[in-house]
Amino acid sequence: MTIAAILQVKGAEVISVAPDQTVADAVALLAERRIGAVPVIAGGEVVGVFSERDVIYGLAQGESVLGRTVGEAMTTPAVTVAPGDAVLGALSLMTRRRLRHLPVVEDGRVVGLVSIGDLVKYRIDRIEAEASAMRDYITGV
Repeated sequence: MTIAAILQVKGAEVISVAPDQTVADAVALLAERRIGAVPVIAGGEVVGVFSERDVIYGLAQGESVLGRTVGEAMTTPAVTVAPGDAVLGALSLMTRRRLRHLPVVEDGRVVGLVSIGDLVKYRIDRIEAEASAMRDYITGV
C-alpha cells in the first residue's frame, strides 16, 4: 500500500498558499474549503505547511497574527512523503512527528496532500476488504 494508491482514491488536487499571503487570507481559504492545512509553495517548491495549529499558536500571541504573512506563521521545514512511500511508514512518521498532514512530493513538485485521516481510512478499508475475503474463503463462497 502506497501513498499513490490513496491519491488515486481521494484525488490529487493541491490547494496551496504562497508565503507572502496574509494569515487572514489563508484562514479564509481553510474555512472556505473546510480543510485543516495547505502546503506553502514558493518557486514551485514546498517551503512549509500552514495549518490550523499554526493559527492557534499565532492567536495565543495576539490577534495581530492575522495581519502577518503565512511565511512568518507556517511550520517549516515541511516534512514530505513520496507517492511510492508505504502508508504504514507515513503513518509512523506522522505519529512520531505529531503531524496531521503531509505534502506528497515527486520530482520536487507537490502532487498531493494526505492527512492522517486519509491514511487511517485507507488502512481500515483494506483491513475490512481482507477480512471479507477471508470470510468468503472460509465459507466457500
